[in-house]
Amino acid sequence: MTELETERLRLRGWREGDLAPLAALNADPRVMEHLPKVLSLAESEAMLVRVRAHWAAHGFGWWVVERRDDSAFLGIVGLLRPSFEAHFTPCVELGWRLATDAWGYGYATEAARAVVRHGFEALAPRLREILAFTVPGNARSRQVMDRLGMRHDPADDFDHPKLPEGHPLRRHVLYRLDRANWEGRSKGR
Repeated sequence: MTELETERLRLRGWREGDLAPLAALNADPRVMEHLPKVLSLAESEAMLVRVRAHWAAHGFGWWVVERRDDSAFLGIVGLLRPSFEAHFTPCVELGWRLATDAWGYGYATEAARAVVRHGFEALAPRLREILAFTVPGNARSRQVMDRLGMRHDPADDFDHPKLPEGHPLRRHVLYRLDRANWEGRSKGR
């Protein structure tokens, strides 16, 4: 698994001691506010098994995000293959989940930017586009998507097929970033 570094962050592979901070992250109602539910320890353990299997199958997945200066576990960020069918699948999704004490410092954008760069450079040429999605009310994540240069077209919005009809989180907004737009933004910096 490739390790990525930014000015303040290290995106690294999974270690034996990562289950406890992952479980704490997934059990926090504020972190999970825009997801269907908080996860139990057993559900986080099952998630970690899926994370490792995804890396083995695809060569990418969730990284642990830690601060470089103190190695604090801040959360997770990664590229994923969604496990459902929709008008935009198959695709590669960019996702992040950070602990509340890591909010407001730009860590999500910094980590996501490194993952996007890795995706378009290391997974080239097979990766032509990266998508991200969330519920309409998740302003923090939508701001990260905007800062990354991702584009939202309301015609792409969808009802998440894993959530039942009438569920308050079923409706999702979809953002896209294609390689050409990313390259244009990268050269402009």
